[in-house]
Amino acid sequence: MTLPDRLLMGPGPSNPYPEVTAAFAQPLLGHLDPEFLRILDETCDRLRTVFQTTNALTLPISGTGSAGMEACFVNLVEPDDVVVIGVNGVFGERMCEVARRAGATVVRVDAEWGQPIDPQRLLDAQAANPQARLVAVVHAETSTGVENDIAPLAALRNTDSLLLVDAVTSLAGIPLEVDGWNIDACYSGTQKCLGVPPGLSPVTFSARAVDRIGSRTTPVQSWYLDLGLIGDYVGTARKYHHTAPTGMIVALHAGLGAVLDEGLDAVWARHHDVGRMLQSALVTRGFDLIAPERSRLPQLTSVRLPAGLDELALRRRLLAEFDIEVGGGLGAFAGIAWRVGLMGHTARRRSVSTLLGALDTML
Repeated sequence: MTLPDRLLMGPGPSNPYPEVTAAFAQPLLGHLDPEFLRILDETCDRLRTVFQTTNALTLPISGTGSAGMEACFVNLVEPDDVVVIGVNGVFGERMCEVARRAGATVVRVDAEWGQPIDPQRLLDAQAANPQARLVAVVHAETSTGVENDIAPLAALRNTDSLLLVDAVTSLAGIPLEVDGWNIDACYSGTQKCLGVPPGLSPVTFSARAVDRIGSRTTPVQSWYLDLGLIGDYVGTARKYHHTAPTGMIVALHAGLGAVLDEGLDAVWARHHDVGRMLQSALVTRGFDLIAPERSRLPQLTSVRLPAGLDELALRRRLLAEFDIEVGGGLGAFAGIAWRVGLMGHTARRRSVSTLLGALDTML
């Protein structure tokens, strides 16, 4: 069976970089093969560069971005801990649920869907709950196309609360400075701006976070995601923990290489330019951009459709007639909005031109 040559422009997997496709064509290595372990070490080094950190505990978790979220919470949170979480979309809500299942008491800081969270409100919530184990927030809220400002939260370094950031849709798409913003724990996904198929979650933990894990009084709730055990495999001890998805890690190695060859500044600029090109063109066609300009993501555009258009029917036509996949709205925006992704290799001007040409034909 021949698969269609689709242009994926939703919030899910982006089309992979050509280097990634070539990596998948290579023979598989064993998870203890010396050559694979060399590639794993180099992948962790490349992740440090893209995360902009020197954190020793930086690695790809075997699982998608949600596994990275779980890994951060189950390692850093113990039962009855207080956790402050910013919520302005689906993935802030998911953080609350994961923290609750880890036994935490969740203090929510809510903002309207489609609007950013004022970082001062998160700082104020921590000041009101100085015993909080974590302050957690999504950098790029995939459900709404909103960027939350992380840099002011660097002030948390002067408190006992760790800063946890969801960077699933932001890593390699917009500037992210793990060390510069004093982020203690951060997780991402491979299928967004890194341009690698889904299956891994890059994570990084500061020395302060590692110390907090080491001082736990209860076992990590998940054996599989226990970073003390995983770290022994990724680190110099090389103790067997689980069978790593070697093909995915080789692909991530290639995807990170493509990003670093282009240069982080150039990759950010490319995502910015094509995102703004798309957003301007959609406005001229009667679409209404949901996120305010000051906090609008370039790599994930959320828009309300012009009155009278059936968003689901239009997306189905795009897929059936033009092999273009666009994401539908979630939560409050279900049935009335689109989420258009321009991430990784897909963040090209020709992707915008192709989508606009299809829309003009249909409309």
